[in-house]
Amino acid sequence: MAKMKAAVFVEPGRIVLEDKPRPSPGPGEALLRVTTTTICGTDVHILKGEYPVAKGLTVGHEPVGVVEALGAGVTGFEEGQRVIAGAITPCGQCSSCFEGHHSQCGGVPMGGWQLGNSVDGAQAEYVIIPNAAANLSPVPEGLSDEQVLMCPDIMTTGFSGAESGKVKIGDTVAVFAQGPIGLCATAGAKLMGATRVIGVDTVPARLEISKQMGADEVIDFQHSDPVDEILRITDGRGVDVAIEALGLQETFERSLRVLKPGGTLSSLGVYSEDLQVPLDAFAAGLGDRCIATTLCPGGRERMRRMMAVVASGRVSLEPLVTHRFRLDEIEDAYELFANQRDGVLKVAITP
Repeated sequence: MAKMKAAVFVEPGRIVLEDKPRPSPGPGEALLRVTTTTICGTDVHILKGEYPVAKGLTVGHEPVGVVEALGAGVTGFEEGQRVIAGAITPCGQCSSCFEGHHSQCGGVPMGGWQLGNSVDGAQAEYVIIPNAAANLSPVPEGLSDEQVLMCPDIMTTGFSGAESGKVKIGDTVAVFAQGPIGLCATAGAKLMGATRVIGVDTVPARLEISKQMGADEVIDFQHSDPVDEILRITDGRGVDVAIEALGLQETFERSLRVLKPGGTLSSLGVYSEDLQVPLDAFAAGLGDRCIATTLCPGGRERMRRMMAVVASGRVSLEPLVTHRFRLDEIEDAYELFANQRDGVLKVAITP
């Protein structure tokens, strides 16, 4: 049986490179030869044991690659075709999908998130894509792997923060945390018509990239209280939409406190502890405020739209790739990324 290299969850604190059997696609599936992938913050939650997965699982959910083989019944694609698949792989046939909630395909606890969660993922030489016809999306001619690497998760998640917040032309938007998802949320808010986007972080390099992504103003929360500063620059009005992109109680609460009456908190962070909603920040439930949560949209059409934005030149996400590793260096890549060393934003992993 043919073998392949794969990054495997062994136990909390250990993701290692191992040899595994190379899979074959079943009906409705496709085998993707991975050409580039990356590490997500959610993978770090898995590494730390904060999100449980089965021992022996191949992790990773952001594949760019080439169709190696197609299972029975998969049409519209051919071997050798460059494609991506989203981190969320909806079936397109369940009640959630029919209702337009493709991310929630399959229901609780994590909807359509299968790759690197309930089935083997993309940090490997090969990965099986379930429901391939609904999830493979051809890469447009002329786009490199790194240009589309953010589309499967980071870009679609960040953009969805602006979409779930229902950003409108002329809105003021605050984005708390300018990591990869927050930077994409900043870009998405600008594309949707926000005329004032405020990026909040404390890493100077990230604040600079935030301006490249569309932030009109940036706040270093180590130098000033972001709540006070945002209320000051909005003349006490507050923001129309606050996007929380870190997953901490502190940023969640601050996002609530800068909302105008009737504003929306769009929550993208993955929380590893219980959240509390402060009574005053929530205006005792009487402030017409909305809290929206979003699991990154996936599926073929969503990926096509993300790549169309990249192809248009309106957003360039290549600056988010700060480090590059080979697959056989995956353990070093995790050490760097999990500890946020050397100014890392995202890493590109190439088998």
